[in-house]
Amino acid sequence: MGSLPPLFVAPDLPAPLPTTETIAASQDVLQEYTGRRIVRVGDHFVVKYGAAVSLTEGENMLFVKQSSTVPVPTVYAIFSRRDEDKKFPTNYIVMENIAGETLEACWSTLDTQAKADVAGKLRGHLTQLRRIPSPGYFGLLGKRPYDNSVFWTSEEATRQMISGPFDTQQQMVNAMLENHLHRNQTKRKAEFYRRVLPNRLHDQPSVFTHGDVQRKNLLLKEDGTLVVLDWEDAGWYPNFWEYAMTMFSCRWEDDWHDWVVKAMDEYVEEYAWMHMLLGEIWA
Repeated sequence: MGSLPPLFVAPDLPAPLPTTETIAASQDVLQEYTGRRIVRVGDHFVVKYGAAVSLTEGENMLFVKQSSTVPVPTVYAIFSRRDEDKKFPTNYIVMENIAGETLEACWSTLDTQAKADVAGKLRGHLTQLRRIPSPGYFGLLGKRPYDNSVFWTSEEATRQMISGPFDTQQQMVNAMLENHLHRNQTKRKAEFYRRVLPNRLHDQPSVFTHGDVQRKNLLLKEDGTLVVLDWEDAGWYPNFWEYAMTMFSCRWEDDWHDWVVKAMDEYVEEYAWMHMLLGEIWA
């Protein structure tokens, strides 16, 4: 059936957009994981594509580019292709190819001053995101439901019930508890969480949040610019969410966690509760 009408094509392109056939033929694979593939195509383009790629990620990058000066790859095109032999369409985000190293690759080579510089730049980026005026709800851009794994189940009816969008943080927390109960079938533990979490995860305003601040998603350019990658989980969340999710994924293998607190505000109690709850949801 071929490509569907594009959701977005940038008015200024560094070269003609690659065809889906050219993208599929690329051997320069940067990452590959369930339903997603990221490849470099020529000198100008990196393409993230697959059935599990959310086109909202491309929209998030456009939104951040328009609303802040946080360095993100320029998005050149967002589109889908539906083939008769596939159950789901293949989604494509064509973006700028940026030279640099991820912090995951180069962190061990950085001295203390370089790490401090990185943490300071990251704090500046996250502060800019927090200053974007909030629409007041908890969900994705355009008041759409969350689609990350915290609010996901394999049953569509349950997924629609727990994915939002939400008017209040308490509604969002209740949805996580419903997912916990659905996945683990531990009613007594869910009742415990329902009793104590409202007094622990205090109501916070919704702020624009990256949602997956890991070193693999931070690209350090040769000129020192820190570029933020992988915006698929971004949206409007409580202001403790960034810290909790970052600490949940830090892995405690080196000193990264010592620098997280220099890059963002700490929410230690909220992180502790989220760590326990998410560990059980994802168990």
